[in-house]
Amino acid sequence: MTRLPRPLARAATLLGAAVLLTGCTAPGTGTTGATDLQVFGASSTRVINDELSALAAELEPPHELTFNNDGSGTLVTQLHEGAPADVLITADEHSMDQAVADGSVDEPRHLATNTMVMVVPAGNPAGIDSVDDLADDRVDLVLCDPQVPCGRASERLIEHNDLTLDPVSLEGAVGDVLGKVHNGEADAGWVYRTDAAAAGDDVEVIDIPGAENAPTTLWVAAATASQTPERAAALVELILSPDVATILADAGFTPAA
Repeated sequence: MTRLPRPLARAATLLGAAVLLTGCTAPGTGTTGATDLQVFGASSTRVINDELSALAAELEPPHELTFNNDGSGTLVTQLHEGAPADVLITADEHSMDQAVADGSVDEPRHLATNTMVMVVPAGNPAGIDSVDDLADDRVDLVLCDPQVPCGRASERLIEHNDLTLDPVSLEGAVGDVLGKVHNGEADAGWVYRTDAAAAGDDVEVIDIPGAENAPTTLWVAAATASQTPERAAALVELILSPDVATILADAGFTPAA
């Protein structure tokens, strides 16, 4: 018999108990015993989707995850309006607090932290060396909308660096900022360090002064409307496990202690 790593074994035990509590075929469970769970994950967490799916598939019974990755505010609104989900991961505490206030989730837990960097297209065609160069009217800058976590973090850093900026667009998800820079639609953008790492050689990274003092915090919680609450809770435990902490660290996040 193949032994599961201890964090996975713990999650598997919880999931097995869920089967006993909900019957032989629980909602969302197919004839093979596999369970489909829907994860609403902040845009920045899309970089761990594949690894998280692989870990969930190793559980007994296996779990098949589907992901809805978008800005945290959008995900919270969708949950509040009745969109089906089992687990919510937000990129900041403010968004998770709103989900709690709405009654959409219970007992959120701190998952990791992230920090902001500036990215420019490969080759840096606009010749940007620092955030001070963003004052040049010829520079097309893209930022996150202040309604989402990366936008709120950007506002704090703009104030910290005493900058006056005129972005050409404000995006609702950090992935959209990265996409515009990558595609050459913008000369620079502010994204999470994890997004820059995932983009590899497609972008160049320039540090933002004070970014280490303005981190965003990721939070995770089970959705109260989950049709399989025991399994949703067990998935949260898996996400908080050392196995996933390693994946988060490799992607550039700082896992919670």
